[in-house]
Amino acid sequence: MQKPAILGGRPIIESHPSAPLRWPILGKAEARAIQRVLSHGDLSCHPVTRDLERSYRRRTGRRLALAHCNGTAALTASFFALNLQPGDEVLVPSATFWASVVPMLWFGLLPVFCESDPERLGLDPADVESKITGRTRAMVVVHLFGMPSRMTPLLEIARRHGLKIVEDASHAHGAMWRGRPCGSLGDVSVFSLQTSKLAPAGEGGMLLTDDEEIFRRSVCMGDMMRILELEGPERRFAGTTFGMKTRMAPLSAAIAECQLRQLDRRNLRRRENLEYLSSKLERLGFETYLPPPHVERTYFEFVIRPRAEKVDLPAALLVRALSAEGCQASHARYPLLHQQPLFTEGAFQNIARVDRPEGLPQYLPDALPRTQRLRSELVTLPAFPRADRRLLDRYVDAFEKVLGAADQIRKNHQEPILTGAER
Repeated sequence: MQKPAILGGRPIIESHPSAPLRWPILGKAEARAIQRVLSHGDLSCHPVTRDLERSYRRRTGRRLALAHCNGTAALTASFFALNLQPGDEVLVPSATFWASVVPMLWFGLLPVFCESDPERLGLDPADVESKITGRTRAMVVVHLFGMPSRMTPLLEIARRHGLKIVEDASHAHGAMWRGRPCGSLGDVSVFSLQTSKLAPAGEGGMLLTDDEEIFRRSVCMGDMMRILELEGPERRFAGTTFGMKTRMAPLSAAIAECQLRQLDRRNLRRRENLEYLSSKLERLGFETYLPPPHVERTYFEFVIRPRAEKVDLPAALLVRALSAEGCQASHARYPLLHQQPLFTEGAFQNIARVDRPEGLPQYLPDALPRTQRLRSELVTLPAFPRADRRLLDRYVDAFEKVLGAADQIRKNHQEPILTGAER
C-alpha cells in the first residue's frame, strides 16, 4: 500500500486541474446579453429585469416575482413583507448563511435557533415544534447545499400553529420536492443569484410569492419605480420607499437570464458526477446525502459525513489527509449562527431594539449540541461542475489510500482534546 502524503508519501493528485471546478461558466451568450443592455442605454430599468422575473415565475409556478440587488436584500424584504410585530419570534436554523436570519433584526423580530435535521440538514421538525411559544409567528426554511428540507412535517407545523414560512432557496435552483419546485413552498421565497450560486448573476436576488399583500410590501421596501405601478394606497410611499433601494441592476439581470437557461443542463452534469462519486464513497462508509425518492436535490455544494462505525478518522484529520493528497477538501462552510458574538454577546439588541415584558432570548453557544456535532463531522468536497470521471476516480483513489492507512495516520497525528473554554 502506498504511503499517504500526510505521512510523507507522494500525493495522488500532484497538480489539481482548475478547469473542472471553475464556476461560473460565462461565454458569448452573456457577452451578447450585456451588449444589448449597453446598446439600449438604460442601465437602471432595462426590461431584461422583468424578463428575468417572468422566467422565475414560469419555473416556480409563482404568480409574483420581484428582482433584488442581492439575496440579502430579498430576504430583508421578505421579513418586512410579513408585517410582523417587534418582539415576535421566528424559528430559524443555526447552520446557514447569516442572511437567512440577521435581516429580521432590523424589524425587531427575534430568531429562535433550532437543531438541524441530520438527514436533510435543514430544520429538525421535532425541535421546531418544541420551541413554539405564544410569540412565534414564522419560520425560515433553508434548503442547505441544495437538499430540500423535510417539508411535510414543517408545512404541517406551520398550518397547525398559523406560522408564515420564509423559504430560503438560495442553494436550490432547480430542486424539487414531491413534484413541486423549491421556491414555491413558502409564503414568500427567495433565491440568491450571487456568483457561486447555481444560476448566478454576479449579484442579485429574486423574491417570489402568490400573496398580493406580501408582494406590495416587498415593492414598498425599496423599489420606488415599482411603487408607482401599484394601484392601492401603497403608492403614497413612492416618494421615500421605506428607506432602502433594492432594485436589481439590468446588467446583472442579463447575465442571470442567460444562466437560468443553462440551469437544467448544468445541474444534470453536477448531479451525474456527484451521484457517481457518492456511490463510491457510500461503499467506503460515508453519508453523502443522496435524496429520498420524492426529492430531486441539486448540488450547490457537496458535503459528506464519515460514519463513525465505518470510518476510523475524525473529520478534521480526514480533511488534512485528503488535502495532502491534492484533493480540495475543507470543513463545513458556515459558522453556526447561535454561537456568533452578535447573539452571544447581546449585540443583536443594537439592531433589534425591542423591550418585551417577558425579556429577550438568551443565546448560549452550547444550546444546539446535535447541530454542533453534525457540523463538526461534515466534510466539503468540490461540486465538480465540469469534471470527467478520471478526476472523480482520482478522488476515490485518495480516499481509499487515506482510509487504508487510517490507524497509522491517527497514531502519527493525534488531535489535541480541547476543553470548552479552549474551543
